[in-house]
Amino acid sequence: MRILAFSDLHHARGPAEALVAASAEADIVIGAGDFCNMRQDLTGAMNLLGGISKPFVTVPGNAESFDELQDAAHQGTHVLHGTGTDIDGLAFFGLGYGVPVTPFGAWSCDLSELDAAALLSQCRRADVLITHSPPKGVADVTSGGLSVGSTAVRDAIERLQPQLAVCGHIHDSWGREGRIGRTRVVNLGPGGTWFDVSP
Repeated sequence: MRILAFSDLHHARGPAEALVAASAEADIVIGAGDFCNMRQDLTGAMNLLGGISKPFVTVPGNAESFDELQDAAHQGTHVLHGTGTDIDGLAFFGLGYGVPVTPFGAWSCDLSELDAAALLSQCRRADVLITHSPPKGVADVTSGGLSVGSTAVRDAIERLQPQLAVCGHIHDSWGREGRIGRTRVVNLGPGGTWFDVSP
């Protein structure tokens, strides 16, 4: 399967137009959260992606809630948050929000490590794990040199060993990647990254 994946679009029209155009060559498109800014005009942000006609799998970032994303997503979009879906033999599982809790204040949709671990425990199998937050120790370093990823996400990757784990959230680590066991972990960013994943 040819997968086009991105994160942290933050209502940017130019990157959205490029993603829609590129999606014509994809079998599946993944959006790993933060489609809008600070819970504002999510519908407008999702409308920028309205031209995506391929199966579209998303998780909420910390800039939108699960319910808000469900309401704003176009028909047929798979919105995952502590849930999974199978598409053409590939198993996807997703967890949104900022993990651990961010310092950004009341607008930010966050989870504690404990709550994230509880939701991730629902997953028994995944070929592709989609989280907004990166795992601790991989593609999770801020401009100040701090590793701010999630231990719950890392534990889930170690347990499940999906082929691919994609994330975003930490803008300073866009494009960075690493491995946890056999799993390739990539912090995406809004530019769009291509992957080939087989069932």
